[in-house]
Amino acid sequence: MRLGLKPWADLEIFAFSAAKDAPLSPAQKAFIKTTCESTDSKIYKKHIEFNLKEPINDLSQAVDNLAMTFLALDVGNTRLKWALYEAPTPGAGLLAQGAVFLDNIEKLADEEWQGLPSPSRIMGCVVAGDPVKGRVRDQLELWDAQPSWVVASAAEAGLSNGYDHPSRLGADRWVAMIGAHHRLLARGERRPIVLAMVGTAVTVEALDANGRFLGGLILPGHGIMLRALESGTAGLHVPTGEVTNFPSNTSDALTSGGTFAIAGAIERMVENVVQHCGQMPACMMTGGAGWKMAPSMQLPFELVDNLIFDGLLEIASRRLTAL
Repeated sequence: MRLGLKPWADLEIFAFSAAKDAPLSPAQKAFIKTTCESTDSKIYKKHIEFNLKEPINDLSQAVDNLAMTFLALDVGNTRLKWALYEAPTPGAGLLAQGAVFLDNIEKLADEEWQGLPSPSRIMGCVVAGDPVKGRVRDQLELWDAQPSWVVASAAEAGLSNGYDHPSRLGADRWVAMIGAHHRLLARGERRPIVLAMVGTAVTVEALDANGRFLGGLILPGHGIMLRALESGTAGLHVPTGEVTNFPSNTSDALTSGGTFAIAGAIERMVENVVQHCGQMPACMMTGGAGWKMAPSMQLPFELVDNLIFDGLLEIASRRLTAL
């Protein structure tokens, strides 16, 4: 739905002041009206303010950027996470975000996504399989933009893929590594990385200082470990316990055992990287259960939210520049 006359007039006044009192021509006003579509002019005020960091007389480029809103999707084994950004560029402002369990995907168009400004570009990664991807695609018919799904390749965004068959590497792992690599570069650091993603499954990735993916581990997440023990062992249907160094009850023994198993795999990978690269890696942790694991790590790990979204922004920006 296009904005009505009054909000557009308000938007023009805002744009006039944001451009340091440079008058808007009739053509520029028309350009704004035909380019920006939303139910809320405040969204586009934010866009114009974001894009007019320097005084300019011609608003056409700034307004053109309004059509560059970017929807990032991370479809995991348990939940779909989404984020809408002002532009497909690293560091772009976040407009909205959310998450739903996979069972609730069919509600997205009518609930969480209802009323959002239409994204011009959509990119995501899916590990849940083609049937789930199809359900997500059905919800994306709310907008005109076609989604682009990332598949791991031999190289992208400054990373090279050391997997025996690069395209078989999980898209979420590849995208998160790209996000971690560029997060480090943005701080002016160039050193190896160990990246742990803790969710339904746990992956532990190793990258050298040049951005080459050396290899990684996959192991069951804590919930899968517990369910396996419950189904294969009598008498272990007990409540979730606490993580302690010396568990003295079955609940704590199970919880501590699973947590330390994951911690041990991660810390072993750190040792492997030190031996291979001759340098202590930057250690990062992400994923829905990362916050549970971080306190149990003996080595310092940087807990980072939304590394997959960071990676998608980096990929989208580079692909757009290459057009």
